[in-house]
This record gives sequence, structure tokens and C-alpha cells, in this order.
Amino acid sequence: MSEKMNVLFLISDQHRADHMSCSGHKILKTPNIDRLAKDGIRFTNAFCTNPMCMPNRATLLTGYYPNVHGVRSNGMVLSEDLPSITQTLVKRGWRTAGIGKFHYQYDTAAYRIKEKKTPESFYDWVFPNDKIFSPTGKNFPIPYYHYQEVEMVLGHGTALAGHYMDWLEERSPMHVETMKKRWENLDASFGPFCENDLPVELYPNAYIVEKTINFLERHARGDYNDKPFYIHCSFPDPHHPVNPPGRYRNMYKPEDIELPENFDDLENIRAHPFLKDYINVMPGAMLRETNEEEIRKFIAYTYGTIALLDDSMGQVLAALDKLGYADNTIVVYTSDHGDLMGEHGMLFKGPSPYNGVLQVPMIWRVPGLTKSSVSDALISSIDYPKTILKLLGIPERKHPPNMQGYDMTPVLKDPSTKIRDCCLIEHDEEVGPKGPLYCRLRHLITEDHKLTVYEGINGFGDVFNRKNDPLELQNLWYDEDFKSKRFELVERLLQESLKVQTRNPKRIAPD
Repeated sequence: MSEKMNVLFLISDQHRADHMSCSGHKILKTPNIDRLAKDGIRFTNAFCTNPMCMPNRATLLTGYYPNVHGVRSNGMVLSEDLPSITQTLVKRGWRTAGIGKFHYQYDTAAYRIKEKKTPESFYDWVFPNDKIFSPTGKNFPIPYYHYQEVEMVLGHGTALAGHYMDWLEERSPMHVETMKKRWENLDASFGPFCENDLPVELYPNAYIVEKTINFLERHARGDYNDKPFYIHCSFPDPHHPVNPPGRYRNMYKPEDIELPENFDDLENIRAHPFLKDYINVMPGAMLRETNEEEIRKFIAYTYGTIALLDDSMGQVLAALDKLGYADNTIVVYTSDHGDLMGEHGMLFKGPSPYNGVLQVPMIWRVPGLTKSSVSDALISSIDYPKTILKLLGIPERKHPPNMQGYDMTPVLKDPSTKIRDCCLIEHDEEVGPKGPLYCRLRHLITEDHKLTVYEGINGFGDVFNRKNDPLELQNLWYDEDFKSKRFELVERLLQESLKVQTRNPKRIAPD
């Protein structure tokens, strides 16, 4: 593979793997994602390394598990001293651009007032105080995690901030003022729905598409000489709160939505030894009980939001083709995690054993390598960085040191190849010094089973047969006929956890 290959990395937020028509969805239409999948390889067994935004996004940048890069949960700061794939690419001559959502540093107020402000702090962007230094606005640091150009969007729904606000101010100051009012209401950030006065042409997707295409046009003009590019094109949708703009709002109707088959499982969740203590303890962002009316509307709005996401990605891909980059640009699409979407009677994400949160879409199109195919090979978010650097022809000695994950190039060449026999998912929650969420889970995914164990819950876990019980209603933990297999899975989880555990700081004493 030529070292001069470009990369377009497309990522969304909280997009379930089965919410694409190419993955078999019977209602939702995603023609542009489908076209990308048709031209490349779609993975049906792709999993996040951590089912929360910040930890998994940090893994996608560094190639390290959360216990190694240190961002174990949301609300932390990814050290800028850590090696990253963008650092490697800049050193090897790539031009890097980050457009849209990043979430490498915490974006809400710190627990302790003396903790430093971050370049991703919502309120410092929306309500700047010139008397107190903040690394936002005109003080934003460039490069940012070795992205040499940055156009940032913070937030979700229509409670947004970042460089996008300046773009919006130029086009419609009125909409900036109404957005500031939304920031005064936490439900605008954390609830299932939000007010929406933004037309499609002012929605953040329009900004992300415009800035991405602008970069491609500058590159095509030769503004960066002969440097190849790496673009991180990141959409905040379909993460809640949802209320799609314009024609997308009523594209799917709540009354036409079918409830998940396992919707009526909430009573079992309330009796679950672990989950029972973590339902409804956080405003919006974690496990939340729902009802039929709410979930039908939420799913319908999510479908509309995904339709807009698909159209936005289609515009970027069309520009890529029009400018002559289709034959020398690797395109990857994924999301950072999923959403329960009413399964087991719950919304959103959070510490749980369920597939809707853990599985992600993943599509690769590599010119000259991938053919139209579908692979059921296990693959993890942590495999992305190593595979990208391998495809770009960068010698392993130039990779970030001790990068974890697998090089999945053999699977891209032959979709029937199997490299992994399991995926490990780490999940720590630290919201508040000791709560309302303070817990630790570990998941092991094999081709046939999924195991989850919980810190502090002795003699219990969740084991589901992935093929025979796709609704995840039959926990096999106590099944006597399954006991030996359960022991085998628990031992494998232990071994995988030991293998990926950090070895930092490094030993410095002489041998």
C-alpha cells in the first residue's frame, strides 16, 4: 500500500450497528452508508473498546486500552503527551485535519472548582469571561492532539458550542441567542428530546460537511503541496437529545414504530443484582427507564437524525469522488458506541451487558484492497489505529510504542480470515467522587457468547448465547449444563484483562 494514501475517517456518536439498511434494517434507509459498504467491507461483529464516548475515542486516537491511555470514563482529560496516530502521521508527512466532535477532554464543569478549564468546556465557549483565561475561542490551542487544522463542534442536538458557534453567528445571530437560552436548561443537553429552531442549512452537520469539503478543495488546489491528508470527520449525531431539523423531523412517524421485542423486560432489570442500583441515577446520559409513547417518538426521531447523517456523509463522499480522491483514499466509518433504544425497557447507554450499547457499525473501503463483502470476523475499535498505520506503509518501529490491538489487514484482504477469537471491553464509570455512578465492568465477546462480570458482585455475571439468544433474555450464568463453559469464559476474560493491563510506568532500574 502506498505511503501517499489519504485517509477519511468518518465517525458518528451513539449509532447502533443495526441502524443501517445495509445491516438489514427493515424501515430505516441509509443509501450512502450502504453504497460505502457495497464498495468495501462491512463488519457484522465490530465492538467498541469502551461503550462511552471519551474512552473509546481516546482509544481510536492512541491505539491503547482505556486502562493504558488513562481516560477510563467520561469527564477526564486525555494526556497530550501520549503518542497518537496523528502524531505519527504528522511526523511522516501527512496533513491532519479534525472537523466536528472530538471529546478528548471533559466538556462540562469540573467537580472541583480549581481544576483547569479545557478547550472543550461547553460553557466557556457559550458564555466567555474575558477576565478569566480559558483555552477556548481565540485561545484555542493549535495543533490539537496533532490535528493541524481544527473545526470543533461541542454538544448534541441543538445545544452546541465550539468553532461552529462562530460559523452560526455569521449566518444567523438570532439562532445563536436561542441556543444560549437552551444551555440554561440541562434537559437540552441530557434529555431525550430538545427544542429545534435550526433549519437543515444551519444544523451542525452542514458546518461539518462544509468545512470537510473546503479542506478537500484546498488540498486539491495544491495548498498543502504533495502531502497526503488524514481527516477526522466527526458528527455528533444521532446521540440524544434528538429532534431532527426540517424534513427529517417527520420522515419517520412514532405511530409506525414497532417496539423492540424485549421491551417488556424492565421488571427483570429492576431485580438484576447490579443494574437495579444504576437505573435513573443520572440525568439522561445513563440507563433510563422509558415508556411506549416516549420510545416510539425517540426511535422515530433517531431514524430521522440518522437519515440526515447519511445524507451528510453522502455529500462528503461525493466531494471526495468529484475531486479525484476515490482511488487513493482509505475511507472508514464507525461510531463510538450504541444505544439501548428501548431494549429491556431502557434508553441511552451506561453500565450494562447489552449488545445495543457495545456493538458498533464498522465499514472499510481501501482502494486496491477491499472488495464488496461482509465479514463476521471479530474486530474492535482498538484495531483501527494499528491497521491504518499498517495500510499506510508506516514501519512498525515508527508506530506509537507498545500500541495494542490487531492489524486487521489480512481480514480486509480476505473477509473470511479470523484474527481475533474474542474482544475485551473495559468499562469504568466514575461520575462524582464516589457516585452517583462508581462502578467497573468487564465484557468478553466471543463468536458464540458474551460474558459480563461486575466489580463487587460476587458469584454472579451475565452470559448470553449470541446466536441462540439475540434478544439477550436468557442469562446462562446459573445454568448447570453451562457451568464448565462459564468457567472457561471467566478464565479467558481474566487472561485477556491481564494481557492488556498497563505496564506503565516503565522499569528504569538496570538489569
